[in-house]
Amino acid sequence: MFKPKYTITEKLLANIKRIAGLVAELNSRHFPRVVILALEKEARELSSFASTSIEGNPLPLTEVKRILKNQPERLRDTEREVVNYNRALEDLNQLLQKRQAALSIKLILETHRAITRGLIDKNRCGRIRQESVFVNDPRTGKTVYWPPDQRDAKPLLEHLVDFVHANKKAIDPLILAGLFHKQFVIIHPFMDGNGRTARLIAKVLLASMGLNTFNLFSFENYYNRNVTKYFEKVGLVNNYYDIKDKIDFTGWLEYFTDGIIDELLRVGKELQAAALTPETALRPYHRQILDHIKEHGYITDKEYAAVTKRAKATRNKDFNKLITLGLIEKRGKGKATYYQLKTRL
Repeated sequence: MFKPKYTITEKLLANIKRIAGLVAELNSRHFPRVVILALEKEARELSSFASTSIEGNPLPLTEVKRILKNQPERLRDTEREVVNYNRALEDLNQLLQKRQAALSIKLILETHRAITRGLIDKNRCGRIRQESVFVNDPRTGKTVYWPPDQRDAKPLLEHLVDFVHANKKAIDPLILAGLFHKQFVIIHPFMDGNGRTARLIAKVLLASMGLNTFNLFSFENYYNRNVTKYFEKVGLVNNYYDIKDKIDFTGWLEYFTDGIIDELLRVGKELQAAALTPETALRPYHRQILDHIKEHGYITDKEYAAVTKRAKATRNKDFNKLITLGLIEKRGKGKATYYQLKTRL
């Protein structure tokens, strides 16, 4: 059974508290649907670029955006990597929306199959390795880490999944996601695609903690800004069997949560900036409507008229703008008409 060693340091505890505050702040605010859709697309592009760049893909972000927009029929391997990753993000998000993205060996294999399709041999695609593997230092070309033998890869992966399920209520979800990410890389269950798979599944685990900004979230970007540091934190040096009982996850967990804070701050700034266009900007009277709904659960035109001096026709325009932006929806008919929140982050 997987029994990770780590310490809840003051820094780690402070990071967890700050993340909880940032998530609560984002989830309590409302943004136009058009803004959310645009930023979702940008986040997928950024994640597809960053996660493949970490593994050595040379395509710049501008080229990644072009490929994802045009979807060319004939793809080079570098192009297929970003297309596969983008599709895997879309598929996982759909599963999350349907509440069908529970962690399992099946989900891990399907995710690996999605990102490696057309890039590696079919008998290795979506299958746990049956061969030995080693990790080289990309700077020197020398082997620095020898993962577990192939006979141990599947049992270790199963123990990791069992550990996450067994500790959902006992360990903070942020720590669980971080432990999963590093241990997955340590196990190295596949011949190729381990890092990309680990990052995607970690995102799924983070979404389960109530991080409803999953669509807008790209912690791959944080890792890609300093790839050397990422590899130093997530990876190991030496033979797995010589060091497995000495592995301490504390430093990695601090770094992992640092990355989440960094990305949440980026998302918050992007949302704020995108929401301040003339077409999407909300006036004080629009916010009156939203605040009233937050407090009471709904609002009627009669209730809105009681707190504003705006005329009937103007009030209708106010409601219609919020409906068009995807913030509220109209319920009932005639005198029984009322409005409720629709899209929530």
